[in-house]
Amino acid sequence: RMIKKTILVAVVLSFGFNFFAQEIPKTANWYNKGGSGMFTDKATKKVKKMKSETVIVAVIDNGVDIEHEDLKGKIWTNSNEIPGNGIDDDKNGYIDDIHGWNYLGNAKGEHVDDCTLEMTRIVRDWGKKYEGVDENSLNAEEKEEYKIYQTAKGSVEADLAKYNQYLAYFDMLPRIIDAVPGQVEEKLGKKDYTMKDLKKWKTENEQDAQLKGTALSILSGELSMDVVNGQKKQIQDMVDYNLNVEFDERKIIGDNPHDFSDTQYGNNDVEGPSAGHGTHVSGIITANRKNGLGGDGVASNVSIMGLRAVPNGDEADKDVALAIRYAVDNGAQIINMSFGKSYSPHQKEVAAAFEYAASKGVLCIHAAGNDGSNLDEKPNFPTNQYAFQAAPAKLFLTIGASTYNKKDQKGSLAADFSNYSQTKVDVFAPGYQIYSTVPQSEYDTYNGTSMACPAVSGAAAFIKSYFPKLTMAEVQEILLTSAKSYKGKSFKQPGSDEKVDFVTLSVTGSVINLKNAVKAAKTIYKVKGY
Repeated sequence: RMIKKTILVAVVLSFGFNFFAQEIPKTANWYNKGGSGMFTDKATKKVKKMKSETVIVAVIDNGVDIEHEDLKGKIWTNSNEIPGNGIDDDKNGYIDDIHGWNYLGNAKGEHVDDCTLEMTRIVRDWGKKYEGVDENSLNAEEKEEYKIYQTAKGSVEADLAKYNQYLAYFDMLPRIIDAVPGQVEEKLGKKDYTMKDLKKWKTENEQDAQLKGTALSILSGELSMDVVNGQKKQIQDMVDYNLNVEFDERKIIGDNPHDFSDTQYGNNDVEGPSAGHGTHVSGIITANRKNGLGGDGVASNVSIMGLRAVPNGDEADKDVALAIRYAVDNGAQIINMSFGKSYSPHQKEVAAAFEYAASKGVLCIHAAGNDGSNLDEKPNFPTNQYAFQAAPAKLFLTIGASTYNKKDQKGSLAADFSNYSQTKVDVFAPGYQIYSTVPQSEYDTYNGTSMACPAVSGAAAFIKSYFPKLTMAEVQEILLTSAKSYKGKSFKQPGSDEKVDFVTLSVTGSVINLKNAVKAAKTIYKVKGY
């Protein structure tokens, strides 16, 4: 029995669940420093005698805590709207949109939090049309849809089987946690063992090594029933909401997600029920610098426009497209998009929104995604170029995540989880162990291209703020050409142990360097006589 339980611990832990508490970075503000950071602090010194103008950055995300202590004075306010009067004062189609808009709610103040994945919606919405049909009876366009439907259906079924298996193991974990002390006591011959005792234990086989690791986690508090229950809830939510073809979150919202002219929905609560991700992103862009709270934002003179469109699941193409247009129409100069998904049924409408943003000189910045995959082989939407487009979108950047400690990442400069592509990822920026704002005036450490994306949004806002006569096209070009090149240097390719030239992982083969960007901007200003 003891051996079987020990093996079970090894099996469960091998699934890769993050049971352990998030490690605080050695330097909470590393992404603004030198080394493999963005040299923000040095860039700030270079502009300390210069005046800056406020730049509006729209954050399309799961919400923003507009009352966070480290975002004071950083939240966009619609000066053309009178708060709380129930009237669309500025005639922009949104009532009382004081700090932005929430596309995941209704006029009653209700919210959508958990929702389906896009592949689940495809199975649900296309099932009536394609389930059981003879593929040979379909026209060319329908055959393409049919293939997408079949792929989505297979993925949903496979994921459901996998997560239900995980849930079965989670049900066994309480017994495992209860059994570990007795197993360790038998091995060590000591009941009241300490962390020191465990660390001194020289295990002789893999089973004992797993038992030791689990015991250390339990004793340190990193593995507990609270942690297990939290992880189990995440998996249960996947089964109950993300992969549930019977669940329809749009019933709360009340709109038709396939009708892009149906825009009268949502509410003005830009925070919503779970704004951790969007608040973290906002802090990276512009948390107050040098106030002793949390980490420092990249840019100082920024107003965050909150656009809640990303639920616990996949964002809807319609919400994304409308949020982009809202941002453009209401003065945003930069749009941060730290989200993505594997399927996109309304690609032309989203692409049209990006074209609209570019036509108005607005820079859209998107996270590359966290699958450790090549985007040339495995798409992540939205993208800089859809299959139906002859050329990549203008004023659109896709950002990969880089690390602060190459030794810590075992030879990687690109984070192990980051997506990459020599054609679809433009540049890398810090996205590993980033300490920033989360709701209720608290702070936490997150990893992801979701963190690298706002680092670049902050860098773009920084340059635009101090050099306001530059167009966003010029800002984009400056950021790309001034980034620190690692061409000719080999690092691990994300998702594998193979070492490759860093230039093969993105268009530029570089990491954003704000100090160099300031130098380049000053040169352009001097040449143009600004």
